[in-house]
This record gives sequence, C-alpha cells and structure tokens, in this order.
Amino acid sequence: MDRLDELAIFVRIVEEGSLVRAAQRLRRSPPAVTRALAALEDRIGVRLVDRTTRRLAPTEAGRALYDRARAVVADYDAATAGAREAPVRGLLRITAPVQFGRRHIAPIATRFLDAHQDVEIELLLNDRNVDLIEEGIDIALRIGALADSTLSARPVGHVLRQWAASPAYLARHGTPRSPADLAQHEALLGTSRGAMEWNFAGSRRGAPLHLAGRLRVDDVETRLRATRDGRGIAQFLSYQIADDLAAGRLVRLLSDYEPPPLPVQLLTKGRAHRAPKIDAFLDFAVRRLTSLSVLSPD
Repeated sequence: MDRLDELAIFVRIVEEGSLVRAAQRLRRSPPAVTRALAALEDRIGVRLVDRTTRRLAPTEAGRALYDRARAVVADYDAATAGAREAPVRGLLRITAPVQFGRRHIAPIATRFLDAHQDVEIELLLNDRNVDLIEEGIDIALRIGALADSTLSARPVGHVLRQWAASPAYLARHGTPRSPADLAQHEALLGTSRGAMEWNFAGSRRGAPLHLAGRLRVDDVETRLRATRDGRGIAQFLSYQIADDLAAGRLVRLLSDYEPPPLPVQLLTKGRAHRAPKIDAFLDFAVRRLTSLSVLSPD
C-alpha cells in the first residue's frame, strides 16, 4: 500500500468517524483499513485517533494531519483528472467464469461497447484462473480468495456455496436436515478432486464430507440440469441457482451448514500506468455488479 493511499484512508476514517463505515465507503475490509491506520501511526510516531466502543475521533495531531492530508488527496485527484479524461479506446481482453460471464459480464460488456465506440472487447469465458500477464488479460473476474497479492482488486460482492435439489427428488427421498443425512442421498458432483468433497460450517465447522456420487460432471450447466431433473443433491454457487430457487424448480438445503461467503472481485495487473479503457470499464462494471441481487455485500 503506497503512502498516498494511507492518507486517503485516514481522511475517510476521520470523515466517517468509524473504521467500519470508512471500510464500507472505500469498499475494503475493516482489517485492511485498520492496518493502514496502524501503519501510518507507526511511521509518524504519534497517535492519530482516539477510539471508543461507539465512535472514533482524531487527536490534536490527527486533526492537523487531516487538514493537510485532505488537501494532498484533493490535489492528487485534481492532478489526475486530466489523465482520466483521456480517450477510451483500444482492445480490452476480459476473462470470467463461464456461467457468471454469460449471465452478467457479457451484458455489461455489450453496454460498454455501446457507450464507447472506439473500444473492442475480447471476452474469454472459462472456469480456470488464467495468468493475466502470461495471457495478456486486462481484467479478470474472480470468485474466491485472491492468491496473487501483486494484482489490484476491486471487490463487487460475495456469493455463497449452496446445496439444492428438486422438489420431486425430495418428495421421493426426503429432505436432509444435517450433513450426516447426506449418506442416504445421491450426490451430483464435479470431476475435480476438490469437487468430490463438501465442507460444512455450523456444528461441524470445517469438516469435509467425502462423497462418491454415481454421476460426476465437469460442466455446471449439465449438473444443474441433472439436479432439476431430480437426479440428486448438488452444490452450486448462489448466483448459479438464484433463478431456479425463485421459480421453485430447486429447493435450498442445509442453509445452516453453508461455508463462509466467497468474495467476487475484478482484478487487474496493477494501478500504475493503467490505460484509460481499463479504468473506464472497471468503473462501469463495478456500478452494475454491485447492484446485482445475486451478489451480497458480505
């Protein structure tokens, strides 16, 4: 994290009077905001805010720094405004998981093309995590924890891992009430090693259940069709079955045992010298993705 970024975070903390609200406004995690404040205080060698259980307020040193930091951040925004207004043109290479890309990224991409006549887009849909540098990707939508810390991330929400079955299947075989009940049911699985075991929260937090379903499919849409047809119980990401749950084609199961939410993020290779077309698409996409009902804020 660069020092200008720390100052911008500090300004937002003072203005919001709360670490949590500052994190929400900045679309960062509260621990990340807390670490930025601690790093700034350590470097300066003075306490910048007084914390209580209900509110946060700047110290005398914090108020003095806030006045200067606010001016520095405002000057920076003004200085970079001209660059942000540079022409948006050229080829954008974007990747996303297949189903999420079809349903949500492709419509955003076509609307972006309507708004920017000098832009071209290559949309690469696959379910593997491509190397942005090696494969020349400008923007990637990723679901799950970010392993490569060199990438710049714009959070857009979270999804859940959910279990579901058709009403017809449950009428024939009954409804499982706990993970242990799944031993009496047919599991529809993926083909990767990780897709053949399910992890549960709740009373058996973190304990994986190893499964041996008779039907294993590497394609989400095919597995979803089999679940609708009453072939068994399957696990999906929440956005993949939102329409089926709303229409009653599938029933959500074992909600008390669902693992923690997975973050959804737009990734780029970094902020330095980023082309205007990338920033323009990020801003355009983030506004639309964060409003999707299938992505929860936390």
